[in-house]
Amino acid sequence: MKETILSGMQPSGELHIGNLECALRNWARLQDDYNMYCCIVDWHTLTADYKETGVLKERVYQMAVDYMSAGLDPEKCAIFVQSDVKEHAELHLIFSMLITVPTLTRLPTFVEKQEQKGLDSYGFLGYPVLQAADICIYNAHKVPVGKDQEKHIWLAADIAKRFNNTYGETFIEPKVLLTPIPLIPGTDNRKMSKSYNNHLPIAATEEDTTARLKKMYTDPEKLRKNDPGHPEKCPVFQLHRIYTPGAENDIAPPCRTGELGCVECKQKLAANMNNSLRPIREKRVELEKQPDYIWDVLKDGGNRARKTAQEVMEKVRTAMKMKYWK
Repeated sequence: MKETILSGMQPSGELHIGNLECALRNWARLQDDYNMYCCIVDWHTLTADYKETGVLKERVYQMAVDYMSAGLDPEKCAIFVQSDVKEHAELHLIFSMLITVPTLTRLPTFVEKQEQKGLDSYGFLGYPVLQAADICIYNAHKVPVGKDQEKHIWLAADIAKRFNNTYGETFIEPKVLLTPIPLIPGTDNRKMSKSYNNHLPIAATEEDTTARLKKMYTDPEKLRKNDPGHPEKCPVFQLHRIYTPGAENDIAPPCRTGELGCVECKQKLAANMNNSLRPIREKRVELEKQPDYIWDVLKDGGNRARKTAQEVMEKVRTAMKMKYWK
């Protein structure tokens, strides 16, 4: 039998090439080898944007379009919305009894986001516990994530272990499946993020992509066109490694000697990136015109996910001796 994988993203706005290269393309590769659940985690979005629920429906729709444009096949994996499967919330409640507040406040992502956004709600504190429930409600063996989410998966495994030790063997302890591309730099050389406004949207036009790349941060030691460059320090070259075949031989050497200036280097990257994204963008345009089909995919995915989640919750209630009647 195939092992199970769960992964998901928040519908917090337009997806960018960091989401594509660090997650979506990897999920598309994995769907043939695993029993896969791909969730749109709308409840998680509420931790920061609980006042902005009016935009959620459109964002969920656009994310489903992005998922399928990037190659996720609803025949091979369940694509669904988190809030459509209420068992996530039930298991989250139970898991919240098994973890301490100090453990949650020590997580690096909690400290980072609290400093950035000033979040202090109970829901924000419990975000990793809901994430653990998202994973364990499908008894996922593995979770494909970047390095920054590794500790959250360890926490999910620890909560599953605590439940098993307390009530009996019920949950698989999930393992991290690190993505091949752990990080994509943004135009300012920080991690690509919508919150930093340094992102390159998947759905952007080729002209917009080229214009954003023109402003991208480069090697700080290459001040003039003919100055020797240091590709290993340049975020533009990191993107060349993804979008330019043979970049180590065709881009790095003339950069080091000063033959290749930053303007020309960015032009080459823009052309190659747009060529790579063109099939996805064309598919996206076609899918976006089919709302009935998109919502049907999400409903069907929710039904498939709910069936598994209900079976797992039956085991949870039995293990906890909380099945009071037949």
